Amino acid sequence: MKFQLLGLWVFAVVCGTVEAGNLQRESDYASNLQQTAGMGRGIWLTSGGQRFFALFTEAEKTDNSQAVIVLHDMGEHPDQRPVIHGLRAVLPQHNWTTLSIQLPLREIGASQEDYYGLFDEAHGRIQAGVDYLRNQGAKNIAVVGYGVGAAMAAYALSLDPKGLSALAAISLPLPESTLPQAQIGQFIKNIALPFLDVYAEFDLPDVVDTARQRRMLGKDNPVFRQIRINGENHTYQHDPVMLIKRIYSWLALSLGPN
Repeated sequence: MKFQLLGLWVFAVVCGTVEAGNLQRESDYASNLQQTAGMGRGIWLTSGGQRFFALFTEAEKTDNSQAVIVLHDMGEHPDQRPVIHGLRAVLPQHNWTTLSIQLPLREIGASQEDYYGLFDEAHGRIQAGVDYLRNQGAKNIAVVGYGVGAAMAAYALSLDPKGLSALAAISLPLPESTLPQAQIGQFIKNIALPFLDVYAEFDLPDVVDTARQRRMLGKDNPVFRQIRINGENHTYQHDPVMLIKRIYSWLALSLGPN
């Protein structure tokens, strides 16, 4: 499988469709996670003719009717610690099946702006995740995104919320950019689903400094809520359990008791 992905990466580089290193980084992450991920199982999904890796973890006490698609931060992977790993470990204990997908990557050292060109590809992967979860019996599907993963989720839901019931955005940036994929403020206004905007007291500047702006953008959505986690920075290393508790409590409140 690794050599197959490498071949696709070489083909893409020759054709100029992606930047060098993208699929190789995905392949390396997938190989490592297949050996080290301690819970759930690795699966392969397809979007736009390209296979990508995901980690699927079933709820412990119920069927798969309540599910969450989990999206990691920029340049990371489906078991990013502590936030993504924590969500994968804890949400199933509260009866939420999780599907943590590998988002498309740029080369190491790429900037946030470099990632905006990948948002359409991410949208396709999110839809592939929805289709997979539906086939597993999911009726309510939420998205929990972190950082750039949250921005990708907001972009996808603003275009096509089909099959999705809610969005929890962790450390959602509101960047200053003219690129269409970076118009997060407009995406917030377009999303009418239950929307949780959660951020850290000492988060990144384009998260902290725009918190009030995001709150105002969501004011016409009666199911928009914003929460600040005090004493944390963007990594949530101090007490990630508090963040995760906020997420599953909000999911239960927004989409019904589990």
